Amino acid sequence: MPLQLRSLIRPDATLELSLVEVPRPEPATPDEVVLRMEAAPLNPSDLGLLFAGADMRQAKASGSAERPVITAPLSPAVMAAMAARVGESMPVGNEGAGTVVAAGSSPAAQALLGRRVAALGGAMYAEYRAVPAAQCLALPEGATAVQGASCFVNPLTALGMVDTMRREGHTALVHTVGASNLGQMLNRICLKDGVPLVNIVRQPAQAALLREQGAAHVVDSSSANFQAELTEAIAATGATLAFDAIGGGKLAGQLLLAMEAAILRRPGQAYSRYGSDVHKQVYVYGSLDRGPIELARGFGMSWGVGGWLLFPFLQKVGPERVQQLKQRVADELTTTFASHYTKELTLAEALSLEAIAGYAKMATGEKALIRL
Repeated sequence: MPLQLRSLIRPDATLELSLVEVPRPEPATPDEVVLRMEAAPLNPSDLGLLFAGADMRQAKASGSAERPVITAPLSPAVMAAMAARVGESMPVGNEGAGTVVAAGSSPAAQALLGRRVAALGGAMYAEYRAVPAAQCLALPEGATAVQGASCFVNPLTALGMVDTMRREGHTALVHTVGASNLGQMLNRICLKDGVPLVNIVRQPAQAALLREQGAAHVVDSSSANFQAELTEAIAATGATLAFDAIGGGKLAGQLLLAMEAAILRRPGQAYSRYGSDVHKQVYVYGSLDRGPIELARGFGMSWGVGGWLLFPFLQKVGPERVQQLKQRVADELTTTFASHYTKELTLAEALSLEAIAGYAKMATGEKALIRL
């Protein structure tokens, strides 16, 4: 029987990761298709469901090479937060690519039969997956599953950031993980679309990488002069919107301080004890730092810090706009939206302690892919 990767929280406060035999799916509705999965990325957004907050530093391996089992402890606080998951074996994997091997009777489903497609919908770390045809994107002729595996999460997130900028009346962006796969993609979008972008990185080598790719504004957070350099870059671009994948710590506050300082430099900006009246917004869309968000106030009263996620954005903009964004991804699959992987793993290899230690770091510029 086909295998599927599952994440289970046991009542004894233990996470269990394993490969489970499941029946091969069949189209359950006229609009459903069945994919023979070929590739699926290990995105940071997948790891929350996969690891469930367990302490993977204490993970242990058992089982066999073909059917490994990984266990790791969960703290009482995590167990309380995950109470609804206890005892429920959950499939993992937001997106992937494969070939449609069965299709329902609808024209949309039948049109995909035999085609290689990318798909979004969860449970993608499996040998077969049934999904609605509307959640698939037919890949261009000759495109590989590896090229199409990351068609949705990163591309639509990057496009969603630019779309949100325009919808909310901003004219430039700041992004806090500029050298990541997503960050490099966003840089290519902004260069192509003429959108000023401030890229924040954590190492000089990452700054050099982005500048080689045409980035005009790159700021290294490890610099002793980071705050001043950030303010200069924001002043040069006029950015009043930032997307932050770090989440915790001081960065959101530093972004707001830099935006306010840049605004106050503008000619004719009148003094007010409440700060400028220009709204400054930071959207947190990741949790690389799970600590509290620290805001050292000094940026007036026109500001906001909130959460931003891809799926609520897609629901908000509606199916017509989503289709437009998906079509752009298909048209620019091997250029603007190309993804790069530093390691390829089988399903069984993805459940090895060595592999987990690598992709659990969520290191910038390092991305793993499951090949099926």
